[in-house]
Amino acid sequence: MTLDDFLADPASRFATVAMTDTNGLLRGQMVSASSLKGIAKAGMGMAPAQLALDPTDVHLNMPGVNDDSGDFHDDPLMLDPASVRRLPWSKPGHDLLVLSNFTGASAEICPRSILTKVLARAADAGLFPKYGMELEYTLFDETAESAKAKGYRNLTPATPHASHDLIIYQAVQTEWYEALAAICEPLKIDLAKMHEEIGAGFMECCIGAGGGLEPADQMVILKNFLRALALRQGKTVTFMPRWNEAADSQSIHLHISLKDKSGTPVFWDASQKNGVSQLFRWFLGGLQAYVGDMTLIFQPTVNSYRRFAPGTFAPPGLTWGYENRTTCFRLVGHDPGSLRVENRLPGADTNPYLTTAATLAAGIAGILGQIEPDPEVLGSGYAQTPARDFARSMPEAISRLRGSAFARDWLGERFVDGFTATRESQHDEFRRKVPDVELQRFFDLG
Repeated sequence: MTLDDFLADPASRFATVAMTDTNGLLRGQMVSASSLKGIAKAGMGMAPAQLALDPTDVHLNMPGVNDDSGDFHDDPLMLDPASVRRLPWSKPGHDLLVLSNFTGASAEICPRSILTKVLARAADAGLFPKYGMELEYTLFDETAESAKAKGYRNLTPATPHASHDLIIYQAVQTEWYEALAAICEPLKIDLAKMHEEIGAGFMECCIGAGGGLEPADQMVILKNFLRALALRQGKTVTFMPRWNEAADSQSIHLHISLKDKSGTPVFWDASQKNGVSQLFRWFLGGLQAYVGDMTLIFQPTVNSYRRFAPGTFAPPGLTWGYENRTTCFRLVGHDPGSLRVENRLPGADTNPYLTTAATLAAGIAGILGQIEPDPEVLGSGYAQTPARDFARSMPEAISRLRGSAFARDWLGERFVDGFTATRESQHDEFRRKVPDVELQRFFDLG
């Protein structure tokens, strides 16, 4: 079904117009079919203040948007007709979903618009990404209400034990896997793989690789509707990088390669070790040079940094290695069509548009600047001291992104200023909190 098909059908009643906030959450409105005709031509008003909200609608400070100079005005959202898909549970005539992004000045802080800009800059350099993503999450046999009533402690995960790739648990949870696969069809999500991961209730699902905005669109939609599916089944999921101290870390892994204008993979050179071309080496050099200063994009919440506690299976630093999961940038593949790099830094709470934009920008800049990477890590990366590191705390991540001339060039001045301000606002709020563990540890002192 196309947008024109929906508008031409007399049975069409309502459509959902959605945009993506900085957290990766879809926000939007249901509009009548008659209203959609005008919106398709002129856009729909939406307050850019939506981009200054935390997931529970706590307002975070964003300069010029919701500070003393902000007036909470609307800016136009322009529809992307190529993004049309169907909502999985809605009746015909009510089931159209179309994605949109801000235009004008607000495009400078709109995640989907920022990725569009980076993709265009890559195309200007004659380079076109092919990418896909893996999403880790934990499924609980808890309703949203029961989880809240327990204070999000002592929750019952969908499986009682760690269950990496155990078919017995996949078989037990057939209804969940089949339901997830079923909603991906109308949502046009290229669901490539699902399996049990390394903790109780810990799962992973992967989308196939593609080009343009499509894989990022699919990951945003997958995250949102995976949670909706759980709620409809009386369950709940979390994408927190570390939801309790016994859990391993949860992430989004981004797999990316490049083609030239003729569609030829540029990462492959059969004459080189593991087929790694010189352009691929420069791409890796760019990742090592610039990703660390953009840590805040890959680790956007106060919880993100708990993912790197000792003993978790998270990247040890800005290292790279061929088929080596103990590095940050893992090279994968054995031929021109499959050789790629996996960025293992992003947490499961990252915004897919921003993660893709930042990764692509760093790699393309490496190629343009012909930046050589550090030596490949052989053996366990955890047993070696990395030459370069990402930010290990939120204040450091805020400072590094705010001071990054590279990020300001590729992602935009206003985005860097606005995004760092919102994350600083979040960090300041949580600095005022007194965690239970501190009361238990220190209350009786003295």
